[in-house]
Amino acid sequence: MKQGGDEVDSRHVARARERKPLISPLTRRILTVNLIALGTLVAGLLYLGEYRRSLIKNELASLQVQAEMFAAALGEGAVVSDTPTGQFLVSDIAYQITRRLVQTTDTRARLFRADGIMIVDSRRLGAAGGTVQIEILAPPEQDFDLLTYILDQYERLASKVRDEEKLPKYHESPLQTANDYFEASAALQGDSAIAARRFGSTGLILSAAVPVQRYKQILGSLMLSKDGKSIEEAVYDVRLNILKVVGIAMMITILLSLYLAGTIARPIRQLAEAAERIRHDHGRTATMPGLTQRKDEIGDLASSLREMTEALWLRMDAIERFAADVSHEIKNPLTSLRSAVETAGRIEDADKRAKLMAIILDDVARLDRLISDISDASRLDAELSRTALVPVDLAGLINALAEMHNSTSDGERVPVQLEIISNAQMQVEGIEDRLVQVFRNLITNAMTFSPQGGRIKIGLGQENGWLVVTVDDGGPGIPHDKEAEIFNRFYTSRPEGEKFGTHSGLGLAISKQIIETHDGEISATNRRAPDGSILGARFIIRLPASNA
Repeated sequence: MKQGGDEVDSRHVARARERKPLISPLTRRILTVNLIALGTLVAGLLYLGEYRRSLIKNELASLQVQAEMFAAALGEGAVVSDTPTGQFLVSDIAYQITRRLVQTTDTRARLFRADGIMIVDSRRLGAAGGTVQIEILAPPEQDFDLLTYILDQYERLASKVRDEEKLPKYHESPLQTANDYFEASAALQGDSAIAARRFGSTGLILSAAVPVQRYKQILGSLMLSKDGKSIEEAVYDVRLNILKVVGIAMMITILLSLYLAGTIARPIRQLAEAAERIRHDHGRTATMPGLTQRKDEIGDLASSLREMTEALWLRMDAIERFAADVSHEIKNPLTSLRSAVETAGRIEDADKRAKLMAIILDDVARLDRLISDISDASRLDAELSRTALVPVDLAGLINALAEMHNSTSDGERVPVQLEIISNAQMQVEGIEDRLVQVFRNLITNAMTFSPQGGRIKIGLGQENGWLVVTVDDGGPGIPHDKEAEIFNRFYTSRPEGEKFGTHSGLGLAISKQIIETHDGEISATNRRAPDGSILGARFIIRLPASNA
């Protein structure tokens, strides 16, 4: 059997070791919650929607001012007015002026005549055989940068929800006219206009068009365009700075989360391991870790677990003593029964056999009474733990018991006198049936020890939030130094002349258990006369008064 138990313990230890991950689930949850909160904040900061819109607005305004300056230069330098048909733009001159103007800028200039035909494009070079298209080469490939990759991916994701999804897509036809761009068409009508268009997946093309005129005659429209590279770079720089700060914040968050998890998860794990050790401990050497000095919930938990452990050990000790007491008390009538049964077979005298049978019946009755009381005492804990407490009128309860006792008196029973000392509300939170059992036990006990013609007096009062009940009898009192021992199980001290075995010795023990379950106290003492003589016994019960 021991070998089997050792195998169970070893399996349990192995299982317990397997349940210890490097990072506890609680630590992972704390880290996850804190990082999700930080990540949500970072995602919101990195969005920069309003900042991006302000950059686009400012860039368009700057582009429009630049276009107005270029248009003014073209109106002065590229217009010929000494012709029969009036004023018109000279393509070659306009091309040269436009090329020089945009040379120091990163903009693209397109000039449209009054009829909408494009005559100048800064991205095209004139040549004898036609024109040469200028294409801006893509930047050379760079080494992989994780931070840049993360920001690019975020940009692609953010572009799905930005207002840019609503922008028209940029399209450039081989033969461009002013009608291809509404801002250029508006400029031919004398109105300046700006526009923003999507280019590719995340690109942006900004345009501004203004009329080219001389002496208030509109001769064409000038449209300046540029990509959103400068805007993207500005947003990228801001996001990069945010990420740097966030990186530091994330490191601090992780460290603080680990510290917080350590102050919570580690002691909880220690308590769990200690509880496991106590569960499988055979010598009561295992104890709870010293966490009670902590002034927080963990300290409260450790203190509660330690008190619970001590209470369980005390309960186990009490069960062991109860079992030993039961065994001892049952052996006495069983021994008497065995002796009587063995003797009955050898007795031939009918009278002696009748007396022996009477003894056997008394022992059987005593054994039955003892077993009933033991059964009641053994299930008392379970009943008290699962029964809800309700308001109980203590004065009414005791008064009803006294009236019932006096009304059923056969003239020989000791009368019960009830004296209510206080007019305050006499109400407690408790289990009425069990409180009735307590007072019945005390009344029965007082009747047993009260002499003929005596009187039982029950007093009920209130003292500092406690309801105090006293039960006085006129008997011989409690033996010296037995005031506490009389509440022990199976303790019996009966008056002279009472038949042996009529009481199990569990009544007062059960009463004490019930009162303590109600957070009350019960004690006993002797009432004494001025000369020191004993007038009788007094049982005192203190119960917390109900606030209802």
